[in-house]
Amino acid sequence: MIKFISLELLILLILLLFTTFSFAQETSYGTGKKYILGGIEVIGLQSYNEQTVKTFTGLREGQPITLPGDQISEVIKKLWDLELFSDIEFFISNIEGEKVFLELNIVERPTLSKVTVYGLKKKKIDEIIKETDLKKGKKVTESFISNTRNYIQNKYRKDGYLNTKVTIATAVDTSETNAESMVVNIKTGSKVKIKNINIEGNKMLSDKKLRKALKNTKKQQFGRVWKKSKYIEADYQEDLAAMIDKYAEKGYRDARILSDSITIINDKKISIDLKVEEGNKYYFGEIEFVGNAVYTDRQLNQILGIKKGDTYNGVLLRERIADDSKPDAEDITNLYQNNGYLFSQINPVEVSAQNDTINFEIRIIEGKETFLNHVYVSGNDKTNDHVIFRELRTRPGQKYSKDNIVRSVRELGQLGFFDAEQIKPDILNPDPNAGTVDLKYNLVESGASQIEVQGGYGGGGFIGTLGLSFNNFSIRNIFNGKAYKPVPMGDGQTFALRLQASRTFRVYSLNFSEPWLGGKKPVRFNMSFSRTQQFLASFDNSGRIQVDKDQQFSITGASMGLAKRLQWPDDFFTISHSLGYQLYDFKNYNSGLFNFGNGTSNSIAYTLGLSRSSAGPGRIFPLSGSIFEMTAKLTPPYSLFSNKDFGALKDRSNELNLIAQERPLTPEEVSEQQSIEQERWKWLEYFKIKFKGDWYTRIVGKLVLRTNIEFGFLASYNSAVGEVPFERFFLGGDGLGGNFTLDGRETIQLRGYENNSLTPIDPITGQQDGGIIYNKYSLELRYPLTLKPSASIYALTFLEAGNAFNNFQEYNPFQVKRSAGVGVRIFMPAFGLLGIDFGYGFDEDLRPQSIGTGPSGWQTHFIIGQQF
Repeated sequence: MIKFISLELLILLILLLFTTFSFAQETSYGTGKKYILGGIEVIGLQSYNEQTVKTFTGLREGQPITLPGDQISEVIKKLWDLELFSDIEFFISNIEGEKVFLELNIVERPTLSKVTVYGLKKKKIDEIIKETDLKKGKKVTESFISNTRNYIQNKYRKDGYLNTKVTIATAVDTSETNAESMVVNIKTGSKVKIKNINIEGNKMLSDKKLRKALKNTKKQQFGRVWKKSKYIEADYQEDLAAMIDKYAEKGYRDARILSDSITIINDKKISIDLKVEEGNKYYFGEIEFVGNAVYTDRQLNQILGIKKGDTYNGVLLRERIADDSKPDAEDITNLYQNNGYLFSQINPVEVSAQNDTINFEIRIIEGKETFLNHVYVSGNDKTNDHVIFRELRTRPGQKYSKDNIVRSVRELGQLGFFDAEQIKPDILNPDPNAGTVDLKYNLVESGASQIEVQGGYGGGGFIGTLGLSFNNFSIRNIFNGKAYKPVPMGDGQTFALRLQASRTFRVYSLNFSEPWLGGKKPVRFNMSFSRTQQFLASFDNSGRIQVDKDQQFSITGASMGLAKRLQWPDDFFTISHSLGYQLYDFKNYNSGLFNFGNGTSNSIAYTLGLSRSSAGPGRIFPLSGSIFEMTAKLTPPYSLFSNKDFGALKDRSNELNLIAQERPLTPEEVSEQQSIEQERWKWLEYFKIKFKGDWYTRIVGKLVLRTNIEFGFLASYNSAVGEVPFERFFLGGDGLGGNFTLDGRETIQLRGYENNSLTPIDPITGQQDGGIIYNKYSLELRYPLTLKPSASIYALTFLEAGNAFNNFQEYNPFQVKRSAGVGVRIFMPAFGLLGIDFGYGFDEDLRPQSIGTGPSGWQTHFIIGQQF
């Protein structure tokens, strides 16, 4: 209430009434009288204290103020902008001489106390609450409610739920002061599908071709698997541009979409109607380069690859100038940027159009040659800087090269220490005048160590496995107690321990690898030790397994190797050398697997390998590139320096094997056979050639085709000695090789068949003793479900074929066992690769009991720790 204490105040009140003076609205007050603000009283407070609101106004006691005037209008606007109050009014409460006292009457907006969302799953509800900021304490306003409703509706409509309806209701929450609870009810309905896509106005390109150009907007069609017919607004708009690009590829540069509309058929189906104008067909005319000094017209024309008279193709022209879809594309922009010209600009300009021919100028501003000033890395909390910098192909002072940046990203991804999907190089502080730029690699570390703990039943008993693999180990800090977090990490070395045991066998192994021996060049050093013990097992009358540890067979082995990256033919090549020794020790081990139960065999082998790896960017899910490896494993030709008659020994051994098929051997014959075999295999001699190639081809997006070819051949130098009973190929199944390896065998995966079931039968022993030659072919279509650091998951479907043979004379690369199937892979940093495959074998396997039984049929394979 206003108290009239003077004639002056009465006159002022009359003036206010005549000019409709109200402090509750934004009004220009014109010229008023100047006062000194004596004080402000705030009325209507509930949750705020008076001093806080006074601070919001910006008014202070003792300041000059003009009434009427713009100051109060600005204060009201400022308070409205805070969206904290639903009503704001100023009143004059008193005037004492030159002082004026004001009363601020406010109504606080209610705050959100709690929110309940219906119609979505828990995970989606949490996502919506986070995205719309529906948190406790939020001021509830009409605009906030409206914005929340519109956001949710638009979010789901963009995902194809065109009938999404969102209702929001609020109610007073009496449990709290000036608070309201909110209920959000979301009804998304079904995703709307496209029944028809009608196109009008097209004569030069058929409906079929234009619909095909709509990559992600498809009408309903029976049998389509990869592309669904659901309507997604963002995909639709992108596909409209792709349709115009399709015309541009065929020479119709003026083609345009005159109109597009959506007709709602019902709640679940719509129809799309497009009207196009094709225009005339054009051809390329003269193409001239302007401004180029670094490269000649001839060199640029070779990259451009477009000649006078070619049908106009706007998409091709754009890609040959700058192909944004491929970081390493062969285009003119990359040609310049790979040679230091970061600031170059290449612009194609139509200079004239005569009838149906368009003449172009490719205008080039080459700019100044650019060099790297500083190179930074960030995000490596565990991995030491030197491990990263030694992999980079971008160094301070070097000429800028986009190709080197792409290659550096690939090399970092191949380390396995970082999430390959999140390696982001940033260009910083570009200075065109100085010709310098800074480069920063942003990294996100992923788990580099793995633990393997397994338990299972097999071979008549419990099998336990404990494995530890540290893939970013630091051996120099092994005696530094502070570095154990939980183990010394950060130097990029690999250290692995594995123990596997059951009642019938034990396996121990230790591996160490240093990728940069000496720290200056990429020379990898490997060292490994292993020991396997197999105890003779048999079953008693009750079917229980009996183990005799006095009868055992063991393999003790050690190897060392070096691998060096080459510069020719290119620096994707690596050459490797390794030397290994294995001791095979038999102690009263008469199992039938070998022809002698007591004695030893020795193997010293040198392995030469040549490989090339350009697959990337990540090693878990490569999108492009290839990996191939060819190895030759050689032992010394001992028989060439021996006076033993190996031919006679071999013939007598075969003779005894044939006798054993007719009747049991006498003790003397058994002793003779063991003595012969001991002599033949005292020192193993053989050579083993292997080839494996993988090619990764991106089909569309992240749909990748992996093509695989494998070949292996084991042979002897001396036919009189024969092929060794060790190191052979066992084909079929999951490729895991059982739980241990007795004889250096290699297990080759061919899904759709039981393990080792495609191994040929030896005509002499009648057993599947391993093949000496094999080949295998695979096609695998992969698609990632997620490539997050915590878990990378991809689905796959495959076609495979392969076979193994006893000798080279029988070898036929087209005589194969075929299979097909589907599977999934999960890679978690802590546990490595896990997966499951369901494969169908179309042919019989080679086991005697399978002959005549028909196709192998469906087989389930569990994959643990195999190659990616």
